[in-house]
Amino acid sequence: MPVSSGARLATRTYTGAVRTIVLLGSTGSIGTQTLDVISSRRDEFRVVGLAASGSNVELLAQQVIEFQPDVVALARAAAANSLQKALYAEAERRGWSEGGYALPRLLLGPDAAAELAAAECDVVVNAVTGAAGLRPTLAALRRGTTLALANKESLVIGGRLVVDAAAPGQIVAVDSEHSAFAQALRAGRSDEVRRLVLTASGGPFRGRARDELRDVTADQAMAHPTWDMGRVITINSATLVNKGLELIEAALLYGVDYDDIVVTVHPQSIVHSMVEFHDGSTIAQASPPDMRLPIGLALTWPKRMRDAASPCDWTTAASWTFEPLDDATFPAVELARRCGRAGGTAPAVFNAANEACVDAFCDGRIGFLDIVDTISRCVSEHLADGHVPDEGLTLDSVLRADEWGRARAAELAGAMS
Repeated sequence: MPVSSGARLATRTYTGAVRTIVLLGSTGSIGTQTLDVISSRRDEFRVVGLAASGSNVELLAQQVIEFQPDVVALARAAAANSLQKALYAEAERRGWSEGGYALPRLLLGPDAAAELAAAECDVVVNAVTGAAGLRPTLAALRRGTTLALANKESLVIGGRLVVDAAAPGQIVAVDSEHSAFAQALRAGRSDEVRRLVLTASGGPFRGRARDELRDVTADQAMAHPTWDMGRVITINSATLVNKGLELIEAALLYGVDYDDIVVTVHPQSIVHSMVEFHDGSTIAQASPPDMRLPIGLALTWPKRMRDAASPCDWTTAASWTFEPLDDATFPAVELARRCGRAGGTAPAVFNAANEACVDAFCDGRIGFLDIVDTISRCVSEHLADGHVPDEGLTLDSVLRADEWGRARAAELAGAMS
């Protein structure tokens, strides 16, 4: 099973000079960890732009004062006044006199992140959550900037649009699993690869039967055993929708057939994924669950960042286990595989319906099992009427599918309330 090394696997060389960084989604989990990685390496990186939704202006103000970006993008224009007040309050808290720092230029509105993504810089880190990351991803690719992609949804829903827009070496994966694939693929030639082995923690409900999940709560679903993440991705990890999205992402990034990607449950989250070669060898990438390692690698790929995160402790006894995925209890991965094979707008409906269902579940309007059941119904309806295949895919068709998937899932969720 040859692995494509075209536009998806980054090979650009990091020279060691100061790299300018635009960070989208700066107040989220990946965004804050990216700034943590950069904070102790100011001689290597300079943050020139930050983008956020505007839901946490106090944290954004701290980031602006700390990193002094030239530009800040806010999706919620109404948050601009609150940000300005938070900036003055943060400056005062630090003992700075009024006027002791330069205010950044503000970009406001739903297209602000995409505008910032098109700015001149060395690396755009797209850590926006959900489908909102698609326009910024395409903007960065059109600009020719290296894209450190944590927003898997933009690749999943954009599909061929994103793949075809990417130049050789332009996309670097930030997801720990896809970073692991990139590292393990160095062990052999592309024509020596048999399959990719995608690991999953199993989430908080690993080992439970389907009937045992009927009455679980949002708080229980948010209790991930190994990772500290945002709401949507944590719920996605509980339903295994996240693993389905990662399966589609892996196929698109590395040009792998869906039949050549297998998911295995590894609850310790130490082995982040593996590549199996045709001679029987399997190369695994292992490290403690710490996103600073793949973030650091994405910022400096193909070179490694020294001391980005702590390694495994080989002086302490430990056991790593692997088990097959229970597809009957967690059908999201096979549903995603179906969508990936269909291509076109099917993955956009899968993702959009899921985001609407996560909101409905967290609001108490549907049950946990209703999430994937509703997504499945939306996908089936879309494939029967309205699906646009890869050959006819456009940005407008993706956005229409996204809008339809959200609306239909919300309609079905409303009927359950």
